[in-house]
Amino acid sequence: QVQLAESGGGLVQAGGSLRLSCAVSGGSIFAMGWFREAPPKDREFVGAIKWNDGTTYYADSVKGRFTISRDSAKNTVDLQMTDLKPEDTAIYYCAQDSRGSDYVHVDEEYDFWGQGIQVTVSS
Repeated sequence: QVQLAESGGGLVQAGGSLRLSCAVSGGSIFAMGWFREAPPKDREFVGAIKWNDGTTYYADSVKGRFTISRDSAKNTVDLQMTDLKPEDTAIYYCAQDSRGSDYVHVDEEYDFWGQGIQVTVSS
């Protein structure tokens, strides 16, 4: 049984930092992605990391501010968020690609999802 568990969310002032972590148990990992939802917006790609070589991908809106890293031995993936802005407020989800997709920015390509964690950035 595959399980993903996010941790590290919370409330932070604009300009501050937060670090999200996602612990993965079970299944193969080809890539891990981070997405976010802030109603009424659609779910949005934040970034992803290829598990075999650590190649990272980022949405333009977070490039230069967010960093994804992984620990292959522990099967964890982190999202370090700096210079946070109010528009970063959302529920953040980690997701697991267990089949090997080239489309890391597409949520349908991911097979398993965490429960989501709230990040709130105050102005």
